[in-house]
Amino acid sequence: MDSAAPREPGATEPPARARPRLVFRTQLAHGSPTGRIEGFTNVRELYAKIAEAFGIAPTEILFCTLNSHKVDMQKLLGGQIGLEDFIFAHVRGETKEVEVTKTEDALGLTITDNGAGYAFIKRIKEGSIINRIEAVCVGDSIEAINDHSIVGCRHYEVAKMLRELPKSQPFTLRLVQPRRAFDMIGQRSRSSKCPVEAKVSSGRETLRLRAGGAATVEDAPSDVEAAAARRVDDLLESYMGIRDPELAAAVVETARSSAGAQAFARGLDAVLGEFAFPDEFVVEVWAAIGDARDGCG
Repeated sequence: MDSAAPREPGATEPPARARPRLVFRTQLAHGSPTGRIEGFTNVRELYAKIAEAFGIAPTEILFCTLNSHKVDMQKLLGGQIGLEDFIFAHVRGETKEVEVTKTEDALGLTITDNGAGYAFIKRIKEGSIINRIEAVCVGDSIEAINDHSIVGCRHYEVAKMLRELPKSQPFTLRLVQPRRAFDMIGQRSRSSKCPVEAKVSSGRETLRLRAGGAATVEDAPSDVEAAAARRVDDLLESYMGIRDPELAAAVVETARSSAGAQAFARGLDAVLGEFAFPDEFVVEVWAAIGDARDGCG
């Protein structure tokens, strides 16, 4: 027998608890009014929403930073956005071409990508070949190598192309720099339309963007996971010439569900096989993640 109390005549069902809308504030990094965006599940959809808010093409957006309008590689938007984060979109500025002669094996570039078809420079090593070319800057998108367009290539593919270029033979890079506001170029006062530094979120919840499937609200990574991801990111730079915090986080996530080093290697091959990680890299990563766990207690 149903023991539930009878409903009063005319009573209605209580409304289902609605999930709050996740609305994010955004600006163009060189200066614009503030826009509001929602309803995206991956980076491509995020760029489309930002482009729609400001009446530009999604392909105009090179990358986004969180809570800072500056070209700050420590503030790059990856696969997670704090629920109170402010999104600044850096759009295409001037195009430039530079000629480079590879006199050493390494150019001194670290490459990352925006998750939507553009690879760009995340770091330039001091004293390197590229460091001696003043026209090349952190934040520049690499559009072509020797007139061969690399738009749509992932960062590890671009890094591999640059590594394989022959020594002592000049080559040309076509770069696109992000558009900058006046106050980011010279010592000028900020106008009313220039963006300001946004308040950094203190919350622990983030929106996790996914290449496939819906975005989910999750707790921010633990201190152990964050430390492990930083170590993996350092190894990615050492072995592959790329930096990718989201890729590093995916590697750490794979390790968390692996019973041992061999299971971890199989998991990486199954989930991230396209990167073709060398065996020595996998061994070092497994050890680094273990060290991070030990170091954080």
